[in-house]
Amino acid sequence: MKLLFIDDEQTFLKYLSKRLVLDGFIVKTTFSGEEGVDAAAKENFDVAVVDLQMPGIDGIEVQKRLKDLQPMLPCIILTGHGSVENALESGKYNAFKFLSKPVDMDTLIETITAAYDYRIQQEQSSSGSDEFQTGAKKGAIAKLYGKFRKLYGVEK
Repeated sequence: MKLLFIDDEQTFLKYLSKRLVLDGFIVKTTFSGEEGVDAAAKENFDVAVVDLQMPGIDGIEVQKRLKDLQPMLPCIILTGHGSVENALESGKYNAFKFLSKPVDMDTLIETITAAYDYRIQQEQSSSGSDEFQTGAKKGAIAKLYGKFRKLYGVEK
């Protein structure tokens, strides 16, 4: 899974990215909102983790721009300055989840995995799901095909 991680706290970001790489993720780190948006313009990511308060463009603006570039990209908002207002504002732009720093590593990994699973479901539903779904065969065959893909770890 390919992550875009945007945070202006370099020490924190380096620590988290090293840990996530050890857990099998491919991580692209950027230290500002502008850098993160530029990275998303150049390559595709599966999930983005975005700090809310950064110099320059903040996490909410970054989230808006990422949605324009990659509409299916789930954004997890991570901040040390959490508030209900920020969460609601971020939710307007379909933030997948709002997490406060310091974040527990297991919680972060679970949230990233859930965001990725959500993205896969969204992509399948927006594309009509599976190529085998035609006419009357749509129901039972599609369900079986989906179960086999999950069972054997095969992704489209």
